[in-house]
Amino acid sequence: MAIGVDGAVLTSTAVSLAIAPRLMRRAPDSSPGSTRAWARPEVFLGLVVGLVYLNQVLFTVYVLRVHDGDASFIAKYLPEGWFALADGSAMRAMANHFPMPELLAPSVLRVQAFLELPVVLLAYVTVLRWLARDLYRRLVSSWLVWTASVSYTFVFCTVEWDLHNPYTVDDIVIRAISAVVTPLLLRWLARQEGPAPDRLSFTQMLLFAVSVWALGQLVLTVYDTALLYNLGHLSGRLPGAIVAACALVGARWFSARLSPGEAGVALSSVAGGLRWALLLFFVPALAVRYGVNFGTPLIAVAAGSFVCLVAVVCGLRDALAGLEPMRIGLWAVQATVAFLAGAVTGYAAVSLVTDTYYEAGLLRGAATCFAVVITVCALTDRRLPE
Repeated sequence: MAIGVDGAVLTSTAVSLAIAPRLMRRAPDSSPGSTRAWARPEVFLGLVVGLVYLNQVLFTVYVLRVHDGDASFIAKYLPEGWFALADGSAMRAMANHFPMPELLAPSVLRVQAFLELPVVLLAYVTVLRWLARDLYRRLVSSWLVWTASVSYTFVFCTVEWDLHNPYTVDDIVIRAISAVVTPLLLRWLARQEGPAPDRLSFTQMLLFAVSVWALGQLVLTVYDTALLYNLGHLSGRLPGAIVAACALVGARWFSARLSPGEAGVALSSVAGGLRWALLLFFVPALAVRYGVNFGTPLIAVAAGSFVCLVAVVCGLRDALAGLEPMRIGLWAVQATVAFLAGAVTGYAAVSLVTDTYYEAGLLRGAATCFAVVITVCALTDRRLPE
């Protein structure tokens, strides 16, 4: 399995670095879109997550009724940390009155096999749309969405095969179907998006940081309580999920009511580098993530670091083009101060809290670091000439 995941990391990274930059060189898409308020990736992400939790309820009913609450028939094939059932009195009462529970057998792994890809890709393009709507529209309308779907599905299937169980073949076939359906959905959503400027003010970028942190917390909650079939963990995670949901709704509500603003040199360089990073990571993101656990961590870290380096170089090239040497020197001072301050606060945010999943610490540290960096950049931009 490690060879397959490592191959996916290297191949998807090479394809992304070779092809994705062409999208940045295209002129902004001015074709009209319907801009339907409900045709957004975050709306469909919420619908898919709702289906995931519905499947969890049906799975619990199936296990309680058909297997007397014992999930060992499938748990023995998978690592520890799965199948913490929600078997309280309300769930048992529902299970006892559910007709023909044996028909719920597909809720074991197979429904999840179809829904995992849309969850991951919808979450990614949601973040991209918040940052750069025009780039989101161009990327999702391009054939790179098919490349990402193939890359993600290959990694899912490789891990699936390594964790071989009686449903593995069914799951792989279902994942292949999802790999066709999901890009079609994303491309349809992109066609509903009207053109919009990619300029963000400092306040909008700060709200973007809050939004990404909140969405990440919710995705981690879904991962633990639903994708790992741990519905029994939901009550413990619910308070944090409610806080994250409120922060997300509030941040998006305020951001939607702000007009696109002009950013200074330093702030523009950060936004540009982030746009490049989201574009270049689109195809290899899942392979790099799984490479840490299921492949060779050094290869995954090297690939991710190289993509970050390319994104930084491309973002700086765009932001600093045409500036006088003196202004570039001042930008270097701004960037140094900003990233030192961001690194210190980000490290503190990670080290002061112990997390069940390391992604939670990385997410908190990255969001904190980003917020401090853009704050320093915005404050210093105001005092320096353009």
